[in-house]
Amino acid sequence: MEGAVTALRCRTSDRTPDSARGAEALARAVAERLGVEARMVGEFGEARTQGWEDDLHEARGCLLEAGGQVDDALSGGNAPVLLAGECSIAVTTLGAALKNRPDAKVLWLDAHGDFNTPEISGSGYLGGMALAAACGVWDAGLAEPIDPSRVVLAGVRDLDPRERDLLEESPVTVVGASLETLVYTQNALDRASIFVHLDLDVMDPESFPTTQFPAPGGLAADKLYDLLEAVAGECEVIGVEVTAFDAPDDELERQDAASVVLHVLDPLLDAVQRGARVSN
Repeated sequence: MEGAVTALRCRTSDRTPDSARGAEALARAVAERLGVEARMVGEFGEARTQGWEDDLHEARGCLLEAGGQVDDALSGGNAPVLLAGECSIAVTTLGAALKNRPDAKVLWLDAHGDFNTPEISGSGYLGGMALAAACGVWDAGLAEPIDPSRVVLAGVRDLDPRERDLLEESPVTVVGASLETLVYTQNALDRASIFVHLDLDVMDPESFPTTQFPAPGGLAADKLYDLLEAVAGECEVIGVEVTAFDAPDDELERQDAASVVLHVLDPLLDAVQRGARVSN
């Protein structure tokens, strides 16, 4: 699976300066864990707050590259492991994953739904519209939409009111952050092959505060590990993408935070190693 670990350093809709650097740091650590070389894509951009239209236009090449990395890995029989600053990458990556493996489901682990549209978003943040775009609720013009019935959104707890309405009207399976998250997620996946999207803010900020948009009431790090261990034990993991690691400036703090991420990722990385050559 050489080359399957990729850090996307180019800016998508990053609003903090540390997320892309966090993706690079995690990619190096994950690649070392897997015994491969990490691929670094793009150059660091300037973090800024601007409207979704500007971000979508300026990040077009970066977003297409994200989908291309997933497509290249899966079409070559490898499981992609993509590290990125924030969730806008899913506009293209989910379509690429399910194009290659239409039998798979998407396990989306996130404190937020990312199911806003340009019409209802209060912030205009592209990352907060990524899953909705991937599911065809609005057209970002970059990829074919996936079937939303193949999405399991787990650990969510911070939804805008109109976003909540959209999710309730959609066939997306929504599992909140609770003591039953593991069991409900397993039931929803039903042993299907999975592409995992992990936004690190699915963890409670008391366990992991170094994310762009922390939200209280999330999963403890050990509970997230248990969930990923359970699903990786009964589902084929066809690929993984990880977002929202706001790397601390202090080296020791950064190493400590990265070690938490590597710990929770361990079941997925084990699964990737076991099934590095996936069927198409």
